[in-house]
This record gives sequence, C-alpha cells and structure tokens, in this order.
Amino acid sequence: MASSGAPKDFGFGEDEELLRDLARKFLDEQLPVEKLRALVAADPEAVYERGEPSTWDEGLWKQIVELGWTGLAVPETAGGAGFKAAGIVGLVEEVGRHALPSPLISTLNATYVLREGEPDAAAAWLARIADGASATLAITDARGSWAAGDTDVSAREEGDAIVLSGRASFVQDAQKAELLVTTARLGDALLLCVVPSDAAGLEFERDHIHDLTRDQASIGFREVRIPTANVVSRDAATALERAWPSVLVTVAADLCGTSEWQLQTTVEYAKHRKQFDHPLGFFQAVKHPLVDVMIGIDRARSILYHAACCIDEGNDGAETAARMAKSAASDAGAYASDRSVQLHGGIGFTWECDVHLFFKRSLHNQLLYGDGTYQRQLLAEKLLA
Repeated sequence: MASSGAPKDFGFGEDEELLRDLARKFLDEQLPVEKLRALVAADPEAVYERGEPSTWDEGLWKQIVELGWTGLAVPETAGGAGFKAAGIVGLVEEVGRHALPSPLISTLNATYVLREGEPDAAAAWLARIADGASATLAITDARGSWAAGDTDVSAREEGDAIVLSGRASFVQDAQKAELLVTTARLGDALLLCVVPSDAAGLEFERDHIHDLTRDQASIGFREVRIPTANVVSRDAATALERAWPSVLVTVAADLCGTSEWQLQTTVEYAKHRKQFDHPLGFFQAVKHPLVDVMIGIDRARSILYHAACCIDEGNDGAETAARMAKSAASDAGAYASDRSVQLHGGIGFTWECDVHLFFKRSLHNQLLYGDGTYQRQLLAEKLLA
C-alpha cells in the first residue's frame, strides 16, 4: 500500500511527548487544584462584589519562563525553540488541565501573529518573547469581531513615528502582558504594530468576566506614539490569516485539557460517592453520560492533533482543520462542563466544588474566537462556496 505521506501519530514524537510529560509533572507539583483554589477562588466576595482583579502566581510564571515555554513558538532564528505545533498542543492541554492562570496562551497567540510579519521587523519582538516577555493580541473591535478589517484603532504617520487612536476590546490577559500586538487602519493599509503596555496614552479598562483564571480588558489608545520600527507588517490581514490556524488550535488544546480534568474528576467522584448502597458509577444514568464525555474529548483531541499536523506540514487545509478542531473542542467542552456539574449533584453547583473553576475557563474558551456553531458556519461557507 502506498504511503499517504502523513507523519506517524500526527508528528507527535519523543520530543513532543517529553515536553508534555515534563509539563504535567511540573504543573502537578506547582499547581495542584488546592493551590489553584486558594489563588483565584479564596474569596467570592472579592470577585463578584468588590470586583477585584484576578490573581496569579508571578513566581510560577518566572519558572515557566525559565523552562522556555514562552519561546516554544518563536523561530530558532529569533532565539526561540521553533517547536512543532503538535508539541505545543500537547503542552497547552496540560495548561488547560491545570487551569493555569498566566499569560502563556495569549503570548503564544501573539507569537503566531508576529511570526507572520516582516521577518526583519518582527525579529526583535520575537526575541523579547523568547527571553520571557509576555504578549497578547489587541485586535478585537467593540462588537466582538476579530476580523482584520474590523479594528477600531486608526493610525497616522508623523515623521518617524506612528500615532494610534481608538480602542481594542476583549483583550486577553491584558493586565499581565508586556507587549500588545494590535492592528490599526492607516489609509488603505492595515498595520500590525507592537505597543509596550507601559506606553504613554494607553488606558486599561478591566472587564468583569466569570473566568477566574485570566483577566480581560478594553484598551484605549489616546494618541499613543510609537516608532515606525514597531510596525511589523503593513498587511496585517495576510499575517492574521496565516496565523489563525495556530491561534485556533491553541485555544482548542486548552479546551481539551479543561474537559479532561472535568471528566477524570467526575469519574473519581462517581466511584466514591454512594447512593442507594451503590457508588454513583454503578448506575447507567451516570455511566453512559461519562462515556459520551470521553468519546467527545477523544474525538476533539484526534481532530486537534490532525490540525496541528497540518500546520506543521504546511498543508493548505490547515485553516479548515483548525476550525474543525475548535468546533469539536468547544462542543466537547460544553458537554463535559454540563455533565460534570450535574453528576456532582448538589455540591456541583457550589463555590466550594472546584468544578466551577474549569467550567468557567471552558466556557470562556468556547466563545473565544468563535464557538462550535460559528466555526461550522464558516466551514460551510468555505466548503460549499
């Protein structure tokens, strides 16, 4: 039989497995669920009544930087690891499985976009990320659209500087990011710019979101002046289009991780919680939904690694595969969250049950850059055009 040319196991080899296993061991030790609860959910009044910002372990983040995770997606030419998408997906699954509060996901997504800018212009910023700088995408307008042409930020040129005005909305981990990767309209051109988060004229307005493991904000650009060298592309639409498959699979991987935690935790609960002199797992009304959750996660994970493989192989179908992965992971996340709460019974609806931390992170990820229905709509339009 002729070989299809596709790599074995979607290109997930020994190096990728080692990275995933090291990430799992590290996060098991450094972020057990008890520590996560104490970090982000110790005081519900602080979150929902006083509106205090989400907390995170900056010491743990420094360790992550030392491990080189911020530079995984940075090309080797810019001082990064140039790691394969299949390996990064494996690591991000572990990040989702531990609901890690950090700017890692947003930094990876910003890196994917920067990689598609002009190499000479983007190299210095990519090198900073490889050295540990955190970054995020500030590309979404007030309507929630992240399409390249829908930016609310405008630009004008003044000598050797670019002046930015407007607002970027729904910016992920805005309070943690050191670099903002934003789009801005300059005449007929769409610029891709890097703005340091401490630049004069930036105004941060924190959003009140339910996900306790991250923050989100709207960022006002009030005559923010940056050097022309901070423009990494004058064709941001193309850069975003090329980066989008990687962005989608990263969010999908986090979704698979949170879903897996909910499945395993609910299975353990069903083994030990007794009703009518039997463990909950004895009853078909409990067993069958848990099997359905497992099947949904396995299906989503298979599509996810296929999409990562397409990215690594430079396959023309990478965007289609990535949208399929985000769709499947969103659907699996929604069902896993629903069943994990219900099957924990009355305790599942309480603040004291850790399920809500992963439920809320999953819900945020489901909607981030489009839920399953949205992805299927775009797939239909593309495949049936």
